[in-house]
Amino acid sequence: MMLVGGQSVAEFLSSVLPAPGNSRLEDEFQRPLVTLTFAQSLDGKIAGKEGKQLILSGRESMLMTHWMRTKHDAILVGIGRHIPEDERPSHLPRPVILDANLRLRPDCKLLKNYRERKGRRPWVICDANLTSDGGRKAALEDAGARVIGVPSVDGFIMIPDLLKVLYNFGIKTLMVEGGATIIDSFLAEPARTKPNIIIVTIAPTLIGDNGVGYGKKLSATQIPSLKHIRTEVMGRDVVIVSALE
Repeated sequence: MMLVGGQSVAEFLSSVLPAPGNSRLEDEFQRPLVTLTFAQSLDGKIAGKEGKQLILSGRESMLMTHWMRTKHDAILVGIGRHIPEDERPSHLPRPVILDANLRLRPDCKLLKNYRERKGRRPWVICDANLTSDGGRKAALEDAGARVIGVPSVDGFIMIPDLLKVLYNFGIKTLMVEGGATIIDSFLAEPARTKPNIIIVTIAPTLIGDNGVGYGKKLSATQIPSLKHIRTEVMGRDVVIVSALE
């Protein structure tokens, strides 16, 4: 197994990820522990033109990400993101798709894999008002999804309500993988609903003007204060771990 600063990947992650059951946020606010993680280029881009998903991480940091997934109950991504199907060393986390307008296709690969018993049942989070939309909701549920309604404002799911709903459904640790809108939404939240840990992989590559960045929608008062936890070189990449102060 790959070593990180003399440790195994599992040991590295255990040293930086908070353990469930030891957080005031869990008990007081009824929410999961949240790990926000993403890979970016040197010029701060996380996706290509029009949000096209890019493979930015190298082999070593990608392996770290695979192991990180196994240490969470669920993975949250946006409607346009793909949850990789590559090697998964052990525990299979629940896929959770943030899809306010129920745009997910019933014939998507994620649902196909579930029907073929190659993955866990996906949960689709939508605007609570759409749970009465018998057509789209029924089509996704017939394809195998579990559709869960959460309040939204101006088409955006409310993060505090989302976290509470997931907690009530048994999700105690949540890994958030983006894209840009989700990253900004979590960073803009009040302290009680911000991520516990932020893990950023920086790849030695440039994307340019066609790339998509993050943080542009955050006001000066929303930018969180971070405490550095650890920095490691993994192959060609640099992985930075921070906690919110």
